[in-house]
Amino acid sequence: MREFFAYFFGAGEPGEYKDFTFAHLAPILIAAGVIYLIFRYRNELRSSKHDMKIRYAMAFIMIVSEMSYFWRLVGIESLGANPVDHLPITVCGWSIVFCSYLVIGKSQTLFDIAYFWLFAGTIFALITPGAVLASTGPTRYRYYQFWVEHTFGYFAIFYMMFVHKMRPTIKSAIKSYSALAILAVIAYIANDMLPGANYLFMAKPESAPSILDILPPIFIVRILIMAVAVTALFVLAYLPWYLMDRKAKLSESVKAEEKTECESTV
Repeated sequence: MREFFAYFFGAGEPGEYKDFTFAHLAPILIAAGVIYLIFRYRNELRSSKHDMKIRYAMAFIMIVSEMSYFWRLVGIESLGANPVDHLPITVCGWSIVFCSYLVIGKSQTLFDIAYFWLFAGTIFALITPGAVLASTGPTRYRYYQFWVEHTFGYFAIFYMMFVHKMRPTIKSAIKSYSALAILAVIAYIANDMLPGANYLFMAKPESAPSILDILPPIFIVRILIMAVAVTALFVLAYLPWYLMDRKAKLSESVKAEEKTECESTV
């Protein structure tokens, strides 16, 4: 049993995981299925007496998942973790913490921040998780911890949107962007003070293949491109809501015109 736990919680071997294989696509398909079920049964969930229990269960799973990441590093000597590389200065980590408190307290501010952080930042981890999971396949704990951490945030956001009718606004994007800027400043200070640190991938390209490999190593150019890309992703994340609001206004305008015409003909 001791050998099993040492293996399961261990660091893994190079090549255990590869992007765009079954191990990559299966969790994404499962997550898409769960989100569809949340949408399909949103009315039933809204009126269910188990709504609070569901939200508390999601929060518990997210918090334990995030904490277990650090427990594993501290508890398994063979991992040889360097504390410098594992400080809580990540978009994904804070998104899951925010979502945990969001589903419990229904905080609009936490929803605002987490919504844009997930769709403008965490989404990259889903596209190329190999940058993190290069040595941890489905036989390792880290594989499952990664997917729980990176999918339950979406479950929380979609649950609060579909079941509790929360939504972002322009002000939401401003709040989220401001929070991200603060985290970026903290990451910059950490990268500058700690040799080898690369929080928010701001310092240099990662050693493992990643979608961020297209960014140049020159710091100022790298930061400018990242800022433009994040801004564009924020716009894309808000675009569906903008289009829905625009459609609703046009519909109201048409109805108002029709009502005016009817009154004028009477």
